[in-house]
Amino acid sequence: MVTSNRCYFPLPTEHWRNRWVQSTNDSRFGHFRLSSGKFYGHKEKDKGLQTTQNGRFYAISARFKPFSNKGKTLVIQYTVKHEQKMDCGGGYIKVFPADVDQKNLNGKSQYYIMFGPDICGFDIKKVHVILHFKNQYHENKKLIRCKVDGFTHLYTLILRPDLSYDVKIDGQSIESGSIEYDWNLTSLRKETSSAESNDWEQTKDNKAQDWEKHFLDASASKQSDWNGELDGDWPAPMLQKPPYQDGLKPEGIDRDIWLHQKMKNTNYLTQYDLSEFDNIGAIGLELWQVRSGTIFDNFLITDDEEYADNFGKATWGETKGPEREMDAIQAKEEMKKAREEEEEELLSGKMNGREHYFNRFHRRNEL
Repeated sequence: MVTSNRCYFPLPTEHWRNRWVQSTNDSRFGHFRLSSGKFYGHKEKDKGLQTTQNGRFYAISARFKPFSNKGKTLVIQYTVKHEQKMDCGGGYIKVFPADVDQKNLNGKSQYYIMFGPDICGFDIKKVHVILHFKNQYHENKKLIRCKVDGFTHLYTLILRPDLSYDVKIDGQSIESGSIEYDWNLTSLRKETSSAESNDWEQTKDNKAQDWEKHFLDASASKQSDWNGELDGDWPAPMLQKPPYQDGLKPEGIDRDIWLHQKMKNTNYLTQYDLSEFDNIGAIGLELWQVRSGTIFDNFLITDDEEYADNFGKATWGETKGPEREMDAIQAKEEMKKAREEEEEELLSGKMNGREHYFNRFHRRNEL
């Protein structure tokens, strides 16, 4: 933890296990290793947590000094690389409260925020943005597309005190708006409407009681010896029993106007602190993967958008180009090797000319 609520989780060291705790909730959970993958921009800087076993659930987390983002912007950022060309599995992270049980971390562990890509087949290729409030999980109702290639990508989520948000991929904003409008909050609106109605009934009852106790006698006249300058405003006498009975409402109280004004003045959603979390204390990976090989790196939590932007440029921004260059070189070398092997088989009679032609055509299309 550094100043201004900035939490960074450096990984290029063999001592990463001292900070990251593997869950022992299930003996079948998959294991992580530290790796920069088969291709990379920098062998050491690009090392991250890589999933290693196919068809497994994974659960690992790192703790930090708890803090609250009340009244401050919250930025969550990390890089993810689906080197195996993900077919079905998660690439998202979760932010947990400080009291999370790391040794028993599992799918039922409460989290504050779930953010990042999720891919499965042709249908699911999205970025999850799930927030926890009012004891429920609420997901952004917009379809936010994720990256599906095998390169490293930078994912950033920004939550601001004014309830605005921004989702960035590779430093570019791909979705933004208001939490109030872009999350499914129907249940909260129903609860609020019910609560406001109860407030109305209570207010109406109180008004009725006040009405019965303090009814102005409009027919009374000011005393002849009353001196306004010396005695102040003349208090007109009040009647004890007003003409308010048989189910009639006190005059001057309109329910619809009262509810509208109350909701307008109080902003019904701010009371739920939709972007505020009091006890942020851990970050982790809790997900499922059919094919392993994903690498997670450059985890950052901060309240400074500019700092996060500069951090992304100094990490992912420095190695993204060289990573693609290395991948391209390896692809050409693999093609060359495959071609040479085919030619040898053709000369030795193990492959006929038709098969050789088909393979060359297929490789040319891949390039």
